[in-house]
Amino acid sequence: MTPTRAGLIVSPADGVVVSIAPAVPPPELDMGNEPVPRIGIFLNLLDVHIARAPVSGRLAAARYTKGRFVNASLDKASEHNERMALRLIPDEGPEIAFVLIAGLVARRIVRTVHEGQLLAVGERIGLIRFGSRVDVYCPPPYVPLVALGQRMIAGETVLADRLTQEPPRSGFAH
Repeated sequence: MTPTRAGLIVSPADGVVVSIAPAVPPPELDMGNEPVPRIGIFLNLLDVHIARAPVSGRLAAARYTKGRFVNASLDKASEHNERMALRLIPDEGPEIAFVLIAGLVARRIVRTVHEGQLLAVGERIGLIRFGSRVDVYCPPPYVPLVALGQRMIAGETVLADRLTQEPPRSGFAH
């Protein structure tokens, strides 16, 4: 079941949270130079590699960048690996950026949506072919609600909420 309450960002991918740290959104998306919380989700070879929209909205930009194929569980993969950066404009709230990143084994990113298209939260937007990563940038007022090591389910697990009164989660998964 995909949560549809306003103000939520849901996971665009199955996998495990490997990083939660401030980072500047990809420069190719023209979203400024201010660091925002970035949630990195690593997809191992056994995870489903279908990517989904983290929020409902209009796809404002999709930018492909050639790159290397280092281990996607490492933060340096976000900068150096082949990737597809996407910017969504939701009906309410700030723009959201998320990036599909090819990994050590992955050699192909397939996008099945186009710029200007209206997307529903949880809708399929493409796939990454094996051993990859998805980074989600959560601008204020979004508060990340996941912990390192937590398992994500694409289109179901809530990553962040802009309407919550809770502090960011701390801790780790066992």
